[in-house]
Amino acid sequence: MRIVIQRVAHASVTIGGEPFSSIGRGMMVLVGVENGDTDDDAAWLASKTAALRIFDDEAGVMNRSVADTGGEVLAVSQFTLTASTRKGNRPSYIRAAGHDTAVPLYERYCSLLESTLGRPVRRGRFGADMAVELLNDGPVTIIIDSRLRE
Repeated sequence: MRIVIQRVAHASVTIGGEPFSSIGRGMMVLVGVENGDTDDDAAWLASKTAALRIFDDEAGVMNRSVADTGGEVLAVSQFTLTASTRKGNRPSYIRAAGHDTAVPLYERYCSLLESTLGRPVRRGRFGADMAVELLNDGPVTIIIDSRLRE
């Protein structure tokens, strides 16, 4: 699994022109699921997301996590994170997990993150054509791949 975390002042998802989900200060997380990903990948990423220290402390140093700050989380599935651009100019999405694998792992990641944080994780709608809007705070953007574990 691959995620992109952005520290945000606010973020929202609109589907079909209608507001669907939104958060205030916290994290916008894009979630890509690849073939071969497992519950272990979802668990590792949920734990890493909750503990990632990207929020400022009193001294202005990024030393606090979303769990520490009480920030909100909006997680949106995004299969394009699995893109391969090795050949030509058209990305290949052959590594993207199919619906039967990707949906449960996306939901597992969100549920585990909710359990860790003790509060709801807002979501997009899997497979929907979504308009995602956010105000990146910093900007702070972190990419984490469960296969690299770095």
